[in-house]
Amino acid sequence: MAQSHVDEYLEKAKEWILNAGKQIKQDMKEPYEVETKKDATDLVTEIDKKTEQYFIDQIFSVYPDHKVLGEEGMGDEVHSLDGVVWIIDPIDGTMNFVHQQRFFAISIGIYIDGIGEIGLIYDVMDDTLYEAVRGRGSYKNGERLPNIDPHKRLDDALVGINNFWAIPNRRLNEKKIHELVRKVKGTRSYGSAALEFAFIAEGIIDAYITMRLQPWDIAAGKILVEEVGGITTRVDGSELDMMTGNTVICSNRSIHQSLLTFIQQKDNG
Repeated sequence: MAQSHVDEYLEKAKEWILNAGKQIKQDMKEPYEVETKKDATDLVTEIDKKTEQYFIDQIFSVYPDHKVLGEEGMGDEVHSLDGVVWIIDPIDGTMNFVHQQRFFAISIGIYIDGIGEIGLIYDVMDDTLYEAVRGRGSYKNGERLPNIDPHKRLDDALVGINNFWAIPNRRLNEKKIHELVRKVKGTRSYGSAALEFAFIAEGIIDAYITMRLQPWDIAAGKILVEEVGGITTRVDGSELDMMTGNTVICSNRSIHQSLLTFIQQKDNG
């Protein structure tokens, strides 16, 4: 049964993610191609593709019966989470990678029959590895992270907000986000969903709200956050669908309902 091999998968995934990070550091010293996908803000580099292919090659050489769902589409065409599925973002925060050469991460979530069992997020330039196994807690460079503050209040919270929430959109009047910004202690935007999840798990920020994330953006971070007492849902409070895009609220459980209520309130202005 796949579940009995969780420790083995974890060790392989850690070995591969660290190796991939070393290779990225080497590759970024030389010129590389940058392409756009949907628009000029949605970038992909040849290093993204090379890194994803590295994981595919390693996984299939050891586990040919596993499936790989990757951001760059170089793995399988995955239609379900049956069996063992590796959900991989080879470089989360490609815009940061291209323009800043920092604040990007490799993200790997391993799901077994639909359940998130292993989450790894590697901050490549900071050489920081966040890891979690379901039911065993979350760790940063081998040190266990404490559960996040169960008494946090919304007016004392630091909230990560995707910049698209602040402009007119069909999901939320920007007036509501302005009200939220005034309500909370402060806001941050790091440009990498994986790192935003990791920072919630670490207690550096208390929540993250964004309009749309794909499974590879969420897969690892969701496990990390859950293992320290946090919660991740859509903005209407429903469960995430790990096979498609989602609106996302990831937060300390103590302020989650407050965030949901605030966002769902009708605008009376």
